[in-house]
Amino acid sequence: MRVAMLGTGIMGAAMARSLAREGHEVVAWNRTPEKARDLGKGITAATSVLGAVTGADAVVTMLFDADSVVAVAPEVAEALGPEAVWVQASTVGPDGMKRIASAAGSVSDRLLDAPVLGTRKPAEDGALVLLVSGPAAARETAGPVFGAVGSRVVTVADEVGPASALKLACNSWVATINAATAQAMALAEGQGVDPALFLEAIKGGPVDTPYAQLKGGLMQSRDWDTPAFAVDGVRKDVGLMLDAAETAHVPPALLTALLGLYDDASARGHGGADMAAVRSAFDA
Repeated sequence: MRVAMLGTGIMGAAMARSLAREGHEVVAWNRTPEKARDLGKGITAATSVLGAVTGADAVVTMLFDADSVVAVAPEVAEALGPEAVWVQASTVGPDGMKRIASAAGSVSDRLLDAPVLGTRKPAEDGALVLLVSGPAAARETAGPVFGAVGSRVVTVADEVGPASALKLACNSWVATINAATAQAMALAEGQGVDPALFLEAIKGGPVDTPYAQLKGGLMQSRDWDTPAFAVDGVRKDVGLMLDAAETAHVPPALLTALLGLYDDASARGHGGADMAAVRSAFDA
C-alpha cells in the first residue's frame, strides 16, 4: 500500500518506519518540514498535505490535538482517493472526533477513529495496540496498516467516537500509574529509604506493573530528557479526560490532582521531557 503519514513526531515517525519495514510505500508530511526528512528507507517527504495524500491508499493522522487534525481535514478530504481510507490515530477524545468527522465532510464514511496504546518503543517495534471504531468496510481496507504498526486490534464500535473515549480511559490509567510511582518513590526517599527499594519490594508481586518498573527506573536516575510520552502530552490528554468526565458526570477529583502534578512538572521546565519527570512535582 501507499500510505500517507501526516505528523512525524515521536509516534508518527516510529509508525512510518514500521510501515516501511513491512514493505509499504510511505509518504510523510509534517508541519515542520525537516521533521519529515530522513526518516529511513522507504519513506519520502512531502512538502504539502495534498502532495502526501494524493495517490495514497491510506492516510494516517498522528498529530498533537483535534485542532491540528481539523486544520488538515479539508486537504485530506480533497485529495483522498475514492477507495482510500483515513486512519485518525491522534488522541483527540470523542468530542474531537466529532469535530474531525464533521470536517471530513464527504469522506467521513471512510474515516476511522483509531488511537493507539503504546509509546516510542512499541511504535518502533510495530507492537502498538489499536483501538478502532468506524465503518466495517473502512476497517477492512485499513487492515494492512494495522498489521504493520500494531500487535493487536481492539474493535470498539461501528461509528467513530467510542475508540477515542476508550483511549482516554486507558490513558487515565497510564497517567495515574506513573504519578503514583513518583509519589511512592518520593515518600520512600523522604523517609530516608532508598526509593529503588520500593521498586524491588513490589517486583513480581500482584501490585507490580512493567510500567512502574520502567518509569520508576527513569525516576531513580532522573534520566527523563528523552521522551517516550512527554509531560505536556499527558497534560493535554488529562485535560481531555476532565472534559469527558464532566460530560459523563464522573467525579473528577483524581483527574484534577493528576493535572496539577503534571502542570507542576511542566512549570519546572520538564514539559518536553518524558512523563517520568512528574517525579519532580514531589520535590521540595
